[in-house]
Formats: sequence, structure tokens, C-alpha cells
Amino acid sequence: MNADEPRRPATDVVTGGRRHNDGSLTTPLWPAAVWETATEADLAGLATGRRPDRFYGRYGNPTVSAFCEATAALEGTEDALAFASGMGALASVVLALCSSGDHIVATQHIYGGTSAFLNGPAARLGIETTYVDGRTPGNMAAAVRPGRTMLVIAETPANPRLDLVDLAEVGAISGPFTMVDSTFATPLGQRPADFGVDLVLHSVTKGIAGHNDVTMGLVAGEQELLDSIWSYSVLHGATPSPFDAMLALRGIRTLDVRMERQCATALTLAQRMADDPRISGVDYPGLDSHPQHRLAAEQMQRFGSMLSLEVTPHAEQFLDALRLVRRATSLGGPETLVCRPSTTSHVSLSVDDQAAIGIRPGHIRMSVGLEDVEDLWADISAALDSQE
Repeated sequence: MNADEPRRPATDVVTGGRRHNDGSLTTPLWPAAVWETATEADLAGLATGRRPDRFYGRYGNPTVSAFCEATAALEGTEDALAFASGMGALASVVLALCSSGDHIVATQHIYGGTSAFLNGPAARLGIETTYVDGRTPGNMAAAVRPGRTMLVIAETPANPRLDLVDLAEVGAISGPFTMVDSTFATPLGQRPADFGVDLVLHSVTKGIAGHNDVTMGLVAGEQELLDSIWSYSVLHGATPSPFDAMLALRGIRTLDVRMERQCATALTLAQRMADDPRISGVDYPGLDSHPQHRLAAEQMQRFGSMLSLEVTPHAEQFLDALRLVRRATSLGGPETLVCRPSTTSHVSLSVDDQAAIGIRPGHIRMSVGLEDVEDLWADISAALDSQE
């Protein structure tokens, strides 16, 4: 294969980010916080250079650089920038691109932490946010205020009901920068940059790292734009751990095979739930019955490992009756996890705001793991039986 010939994602997850390996099959861990230089001129050059990874830990790190190179290859972007968490990535982007008096357009179906940041610190600094229903064509573009709107933020599939936004529509918005939170999909589920989106945001903690042992965030996009965000991030200080970067890169190596298993299991469970009268409703983009299934098929390579179900009136009893499926708030790892968004991921929203985006007390978010599908269904079915 020609070195310049594009490779398929299943190959990229194995080969990406090896520039710093020096023959090692695993990425070396550079735990250093600071590097010495041979001359004063070298030190001055690093202090003023673009994203040096052998200068000072807040500026960069070789292990982190390897992770960024691997994820940029998966997203099909020029570059990527890592952060200490997904929220660190979000906050750094917003504060790097927006100032007092600026305006943001965001989809209302969005992670509770994102809306809490926009409604709290961003608003306190004079950055106004307009929320729109991103499922309706034209809503996002119509909310843009020329000369004021600096950033458009969409999340698709959205946390927690897996509502979708048309990526081509987001990419076509002119004027402000556009950013898509693609955490639920992972880079092997969709690539927003292919649709013209400027920035792709991930909570690496979730599916990319995939083992529930990493806390990291990521933004991918054009190098020049990321350089501007990096210049602010050095001051903001949401610096990723080299150890977490090493673990996340290890997670990338198995991302393709993990997603293949998890997506297949999620579809099987969703189909069974859709046919089960004990479940009030189920949301999964891979179901023909999902109202945005056609859009999902057009812009997603895989439908993801996340699904939502509604169990009424005894959701809490159902959750407590589960034995194999675990109660926890994260997602994307090898264990199947469940939580109620009303009391976890979106607890910062009022009851009325939760209801406005379809979150009810009986709604449950499920992150499908790597267990055998029949064992999972047996556990779910037994927990449902306990409600009768």
C-alpha cells in the first residue's frame, strides 16, 4: 500500500499515532512536566513556538501528541487538541472563541453539563445562548445573528434521547464557527468534518478510551483554528494527563472491534425492547421506527452503542432489580451501564426543562457493553418481570 493512500478506519485505529514510538509497538509514556534545552535560544524558541510538546506540560507532551495524531486521522481532520476532560474541551472552545456580548446558538437536546456551562459561567461573562430544536430543518441557521453569533453548537446523537441533527445543515452555516459534540457516535460512527463542520468535540472518557479508566476531552478540526484554541487553553489549564493519553490511545486500538460488537448488541436489544409491552418506549437510531432513522442512515456509519428506554411507573425498582447491568453515569465502556438522566446527567435542569427535551422520570439511558446479548436480555427481562 502506498504510504499516501487513504486507509480504512479499522486500520487507522491500529496504525495511528505511532510517530513517537521509535520502534515500540506501544506508545511510550512521557510523564515529564518539564524539559531542559541545550541553549537559551532553544528555550526561548519553545516558549514562543506553536504547541511544543517537549517544553512544559501545560503546553504539550509527546504521549498526548501521539493520541491527538491518532484521533485526527480517525476524524479526517488536520489536527486535534486534547484536554483534561470533555467539559475542559467545551469550556476552552467557548472561552477561546467568544467574548462578552457575543452570541451562541445551541441545540436544546444536549448534554446537561453543556447547558449548565452555557447558562452559568458563559452567561455570567456576558455570552448569550439561544437554544433551538435542532431536529427541525433551518432552525439553527435562522437563529444566527450576523456579526454577533460566534459559535453554533450541536450534539448528535444527543444525550440522552438520541435525537439527531443534520450534519450537512450544520456544516453549511456560514459566519460563526460550528461545533458538533460527537461523543455518542465516536469517530467510527460518524465524521462531522466530512460535512463541513469546523470542530468535532468528544468526551474521550466515553467510547474512544472505552474502559472507564480515563478522563479526557478532545477537539478536532483545522490546524489554524486549533492553534488559536490552544493559545487560550494554555492559560485555561485544562491539561490532559500523559498517562490518560496513553490509556486512551490503547483504547483506540480496539475501538473498531468494540464498536462492532456493541452496536450489534444495542440493535438486538432495541428491537426486543420495541416489541416488549412491558417497555413504554425505546429510542435507537438503528430502528426503522426511529423518527430520524433515514437521517441516521445517511450520515452515520454505525448507529452507536447507546439506547434509551422508558419504564413506567416503576423505573427505580427496575434499575434496582438489575444484576448484570450496572448503575453508573458514564458510557462507552465494556460494562453495560444504565442511569436515569433526570437524576444524573441532566439533574441540573429544572423539571420543566427536562420535560421540554423529552426526559421523564421513567426514562432510562443505557450504554451497551461487551457482555453476551442473551445474558443482558435475561437480566433486563427479569428486572422487568419484577415490576409485575
